[in-house]
Amino acid sequence: MTDDGWHQVNPEDVPEDGRVRTVVVDGRSVALSRCGAQLGALENRCPHQGGPLGEGSIEKGWLRCPWHGYDYDPITGKPPSGFSDGVTTYPVREAEDGVFVRLPEPAQPARTVADVLVETLVAWGVRHVFGMVGHSNLGFAEALRRAEQRGELTYIGIRHEGAAAFAASAYGKLTGRPAVCFAIAGPGSTNLLTGLYDAKLDGAPVLAISGQVPSKVLGRGAFQDLDLSAVFRDVSVSTTTVHSGSDHAELAALAVKHAVDRRGVAHLVLPDEVQVQPSETPAAAPDGRRDDRMVRPSESAVVSAATLVRDARRPVLIVGHGAWDAAQEVPLLAEKLGAPVLTTFKAKGLVPDTHPLGAGVLGRSGTPVASWLMNESDLLIVIGASFANHTGIAAYKPILQIDDDHAAIGRFDAVTTALLGDARLTVAALTAALGEVKAEDQRGDIAARWRIWRAEKARRARDDRGRGVAAAAVFEALSAHLPADAVVTVDVGNHAYSLGRYLESKGQPVLMSGYLGSIGFGYPAALGAWAAAPGRPIVAVTGDGGFGQYAMELTTAVKYGIGIKHVLLNNNALGKISKEQLAGDYPVWQTSLRNPDWAGYAELCGATGIRVESRDQLDDAMTALFNAEGPALLCVEQDAELL
Repeated sequence: MTDDGWHQVNPEDVPEDGRVRTVVVDGRSVALSRCGAQLGALENRCPHQGGPLGEGSIEKGWLRCPWHGYDYDPITGKPPSGFSDGVTTYPVREAEDGVFVRLPEPAQPARTVADVLVETLVAWGVRHVFGMVGHSNLGFAEALRRAEQRGELTYIGIRHEGAAAFAASAYGKLTGRPAVCFAIAGPGSTNLLTGLYDAKLDGAPVLAISGQVPSKVLGRGAFQDLDLSAVFRDVSVSTTTVHSGSDHAELAALAVKHAVDRRGVAHLVLPDEVQVQPSETPAAAPDGRRDDRMVRPSESAVVSAATLVRDARRPVLIVGHGAWDAAQEVPLLAEKLGAPVLTTFKAKGLVPDTHPLGAGVLGRSGTPVASWLMNESDLLIVIGASFANHTGIAAYKPILQIDDDHAAIGRFDAVTTALLGDARLTVAALTAALGEVKAEDQRGDIAARWRIWRAEKARRARDDRGRGVAAAAVFEALSAHLPADAVVTVDVGNHAYSLGRYLESKGQPVLMSGYLGSIGFGYPAALGAWAAAPGRPIVAVTGDGGFGQYAMELTTAVKYGIGIKHVLLNNNALGKISKEQLAGDYPVWQTSLRNPDWAGYAELCGATGIRVESRDQLDDAMTALFNAEGPALLCVEQDAELL
């Protein structure tokens, strides 16, 4: 650029005679035309519908708008005689050293409603946005860009909006804080719904933000015109449209507050024109408007519960995802009682399997260690668990239930007694109130059951029918190589059941689509885990069915340098569905899959691809996976029957 605003056009962008072309000059879009010896440079925007004039055509000396056929002089920007709605023109000159366009100094951007919204979200602790930029959210996207430029947040542009919602859900599950998923009006927003239902059912805070068609055409059948608040009403704890006269900062603040306080999805709808309206409203601060939800049960309730626990001979602790904040207190109670700790699948890793009182996962994804100990118990102390049928908590046993949600107490069956309160405070209070207990130390039983189960796992790992690797062998190898500080995400399918049974956790959290059980969760969730746990190893475990739904998100990981280590168990089928068909006395039908070479696919995407076809290759392959720079995919050809 010269001092007086002249910018050179790339020589290959200069059009031939009778042609018009869109060129980007100093970051601005210009419609550059040539008519004989003359060059014309116009603002690349039709004043009627905003059509890109550079994509039009020159017909009989007139530049025709590609959107609605209106004509302009390609050199002067003037319309035909009798009309006055012309296009802004820019000086243009052609010299020996090239073609130059003179552009005015760009106007200083005004602070907008979108800026107010973003500044408020940042003030309330939002740091990550997953989404897709498009025509009805450009004003808000610009505010995000400015905030990212200031170092206030990170934006991750995904390939499908469903991945954005899954990533935000995983972030909320791991941190208890909301991330944003972001989409355009119409299909962009409806694509968010599955991931948002995952957040709703698992109680993860998420903020969903939708662009919307301009207010003046809303409800009139315009392109991508949907009543988004109606669409999102069931999935969200709140859904609000931000109008021109709204208190914009307050609505953004309330959205974050609702998502956190009510542990669910808060939704904002932003009409296109509102996003860019000037605003001087200050951002809304969170001071004095948040509570930590840490409610302590009454003393009398603790004393009553302590009496029940004190008299038990073989109590067991069953801990769910709601007990993660009590990860320090739960082992102390278990040690006081000499009692085993069983976890739900969602809480796998809360107490390591290597702990003398750790008994692994209970239920369909669990171990015979956990089920045997529950069956031999005389009291179940259930902390932060939902009593879902997948876990199979024995309702016929005496039960002390601890939860901070009124609605969770006795949800499916009556319990003997309950403590309503925060898991950390309540478990600590219960432990302090126990005094002398009658419980026998069950460490010997726990160790004996683990010996039996580990011997069986070793036998299963050695199984080989010549049709691929047994799942037990995969998770034996992953158990040995998985970093102690890793975060694991898992998809839905047979591989998830196998992970619950065979992977021996050293305390690594496992994120999953718990109550929705949505296939496709695993890899997008790893993107969210990366944002939630910077610096920690992120490991995604999926089947080929689930990964196939969001396989292009591997390019997202490559683009942003997100070093996900991906273990893909490939059986070329929807294996879990095949088994469900057989269990229901149906023939196996339409569950086979046609897959690419997944390791080769990873390489095409710019990641590391590794392929394993036999058990003896696993150790070296796991070493290579965790030593790889950046995203890496280890595809294990699995025997679909050796689960």
